[in-house]
Amino acid sequence: MTDAKSTVSYRPTDRLYLWLLTQPDQPLPVGELGLVRTTQGVSLRYAESWLRRGFALSEDLPLIDQEFLPAEKGTAAGAIDDARPDRWGERVIRVLDKPPRLSLLEYLYFAGDDRFGALGVSTSPAEYLPRRLGPLPVIEEADRIHELIRKVQANERVPAAQHRLISPGVTLGGARPKALLNISGAQWVIKFADGEPTDTPLIEHASMTLAAKAGIRVARTMPVRLTVGHAVAIQRFDRHRSTRIHSLTAHVALRAAGERFGYPELAQLLRRRGVLEKDAYLAHMRELFRRMVFNILIDNTDDHEKNHALLLTDAQKYELAPAYDVLPSGQALGFQQMRVGEQEADSTLANALSMARMFGLDRGEAVEQVKRVARVVERWQRHFAECGVSRNDVDSCAEQIDRSFLADQRREFV
Repeated sequence: MTDAKSTVSYRPTDRLYLWLLTQPDQPLPVGELGLVRTTQGVSLRYAESWLRRGFALSEDLPLIDQEFLPAEKGTAAGAIDDARPDRWGERVIRVLDKPPRLSLLEYLYFAGDDRFGALGVSTSPAEYLPRRLGPLPVIEEADRIHELIRKVQANERVPAAQHRLISPGVTLGGARPKALLNISGAQWVIKFADGEPTDTPLIEHASMTLAAKAGIRVARTMPVRLTVGHAVAIQRFDRHRSTRIHSLTAHVALRAAGERFGYPELAQLLRRRGVLEKDAYLAHMRELFRRMVFNILIDNTDDHEKNHALLLTDAQKYELAPAYDVLPSGQALGFQQMRVGEQEADSTLANALSMARMFGLDRGEAVEQVKRVARVVERWQRHFAECGVSRNDVDSCAEQIDRSFLADQRREFV
């Protein structure tokens, strides 16, 4: 059942309260969130207890007693911006919850208790009182969720008792329709197609498992057969058993550090703020290089900075999170969404190699990394077929992945 009381009792307010939930049964008060009307954003002021015992949630939120204002219009300060719902989540909130006001503060509250990362939003500074939904659905309810998503897309009424089937707070994956599942006691995100002519969820599963063959750590995926087509389930990497992991998108982390949105800049952030052991942060930097090359070669030009994430360790150091939302974009743009190298975002391996030193690689080492990825991508059609992708969908992807612009580059290194 939906926790209707938490929704019905909510009244618009200019103040809500931020909590940390790394141990959900021992929530810690972090500070006060404030509505900033002039910029339509949300600010943060740390609580005194957090200033004494806490840590900076992001580099632009140092442990000092002041009100931190959002960096841009329509955003929340620092790491708080990653606690908001994505575009799909906002749509769910508008259609299902119909809040009496639609400021960013409301979106933060109605995102609920299962949002990305380990932050929570409460109506009380003294007790963690979030917006809660009922128990998560299970995989056998995937078709029901799919039907409810169709109703949300059509602005049709969804019975209150079924609201729990669609969680608005999961931020990974952008505007694609999605929900949360409980699979064997673990939380998974389930993503559905959104009117594409191909079986996009199955293609995403095939792409992610192909990336794993190229030495890229990926979030675990599982195709889910529906009455019509597939969904794809992705195991959450910001949950570990009963704990939650404080996480930042590269968008928030790079903005907080005052850096450009680029792969080389993200690699250098890992060098500066990454795990202490040299071999560990170098491994993450080099894996990021492989991800960049893989995205270029499979025509994933939707590799923007919100599709990369960092996990915060107990020592407040960054680890590169497993890859997610990796699949061909089918746009043949010829450029990535983040800077690749000296030729900015151009989708070329020469551009990727141009700043290899920023990833802890000399020229020879970088070429070997490119070869490793290229050899795997060269066999992409066979892998997709083995994953159940139809011949028509493989042919559709081949129009981009195997066009001469990318295929010629790839085969130089095979």
